[in-house]
Amino acid sequence: MGLQDSILRSDGQGRNYLHMKAGGSVKPASAATVAAKEHYVYQDGKTVFKFAVTGMADVSAEIMERNGLTANDVAWLVPHQANLRIISATAERMGVSMDKVMVNIQRYGNTTAGTLPLCLWDWEKQLKKGDNIILAAFGGGFTWGATWIKWAYDTE
Repeated sequence: MGLQDSILRSDGQGRNYLHMKAGGSVKPASAATVAAKEHYVYQDGKTVFKFAVTGMADVSAEIMERNGLTANDVAWLVPHQANLRIISATAERMGVSMDKVMVNIQRYGNTTAGTLPLCLWDWEKQLKKGDNIILAAFGGGFTWGATWIKWAYDTE
């Protein structure tokens, strides 16, 4: 039960397409950075979309292939809730039907780093001990990955 396998990737060349200008260790928050509105996420939507579709879909399919999992073996896909088209493309690449995909973007929007745990919270009552769950995400910089977990307990 628990963590079975994980694939994490990054490509710093994406830093210009999805980033925040200030707020980190290189440019800490200050009155000047706040006044200059440098604490908002910037993204080049078309470029991020292309990379996210390819990255999330490929790494999710790869984790299934390297572990001998088929779409029938996967109980749930838990994707980063950035965009419904990215979610659909990832499920399609994996061969997983949308009824096995946790989607709550219509309820909360893109909650960035909180999307995966929020989905698990929303669907927890439907999870069963031993369920194969694929977590997939894409984020700033560019970073992306997929993790295969086996759910460890019955929720009823």
